[in-house]
Amino acid sequence: MESATVPAEEVENPEKNIPRATVMGTVVTAVVYILSTVAVLGIIPAARLAESTAPFADAAGEAFGGWAGDLVAIGAAVSAFGALNGWILLQGQVPYAAARDGLFPRSFARTGRRGIPVVGLVVSSVLVTVLVAMNYNASLVDQFTFVILLATFTTLIPYVYAAVAELVLLTTERAAFSGRRLGKDVVIALLAFTYSVWAVAGAGYEIVFKGTLLLFAGMPVYAWLKYRQQRRVQPVAATPAETPAKAA
Repeated sequence: MESATVPAEEVENPEKNIPRATVMGTVVTAVVYILSTVAVLGIIPAARLAESTAPFADAAGEAFGGWAGDLVAIGAAVSAFGALNGWILLQGQVPYAAARDGLFPRSFARTGRRGIPVVGLVVSSVLVTVLVAMNYNASLVDQFTFVILLATFTTLIPYVYAAVAELVLLTTERAAFSGRRLGKDVVIALLAFTYSVWAVAGAGYEIVFKGTLLLFAGMPVYAWLKYRQQRRVQPVAATPAETPAKAA
């Protein structure tokens, strides 16, 4: 759901198109998932379904024969590669935006001839490859589960901060919130915070532990950036004080 907002600068009329894409994409995906899941549950027995690594292919093979299962498996592979292409393009945008805001090394703000953040794409792809290689002895399903849970954890952390920021705004910007809107926003912020914390806890101890270590690993980068910024500001601040002395 949050992916629709990442490429906001590259979208035409983002004020309308991003909310529209977010809502319509979520609704359509939910309908497709519910209908297809109900269909699979009705075709394959529960005991067999629990052990299946390709339930949709198994359901198609059960309903129409072996050729249908192979066809669905091919379609799933094509869909997976298409989704992977989209995710690869998105993963460079986040460090690119952070670098432009001064929260990440400036090299990540550099773009190629077509405006693509090459450094962010290469570095993030290398890190993902290393992450997968660290779990080389696990099965494909276990690797996918680990990566998706870790990605979910890191995505939920900004949601927690955003919910708390909303509560802070309700106290510091009271003029912008009044009457019915105040009560509604308080309820939404509290529900968002509660759900986000619950979802973080649901990722499991291992994911929370390793995800927290990854968050800690980014702190030295932030401290180094602040140091670099301070070093650049100090010479500029010293120039006006030196000018009268030189003139005298």
